[in-house]
Amino acid sequence: MTLEELADIIAERAEADPETSWTAKLLASGPEKCAEKFGEEAVEAIIEAVKNDPDALAREAADVLFHLLVMLRSRGVALARVMDVLEARQGKSGLTEKAERNTK
Repeated sequence: MTLEELADIIAERAEADPETSWTAKLLASGPEKCAEKFGEEAVEAIIEAVKNDPDALAREAADVLFHLLVMLRSRGVALARVMDVLEARQGKSGLTEKAERNTK
């Protein structure tokens, strides 16, 4: 599965009944709740990375990606926009790119 396919699934589920879809229920609870859930999943991934459990980390990373896309949707930010930012950064040193951001 690609991130684009996952984003499409989230878009489809966003239109579902919140009583039958976790995605719809989370989106109906608002962007702040979506951000909170993303943060929880990110912390869980960090914990698994520190514990050095590759299988658990893979599961938590999947949750992080899913909830990141839900959070983006809750604020109307398309995955394509994020990918455009990444593409614009391609070929630049991370240190250079960060320095450019700090001067703006």
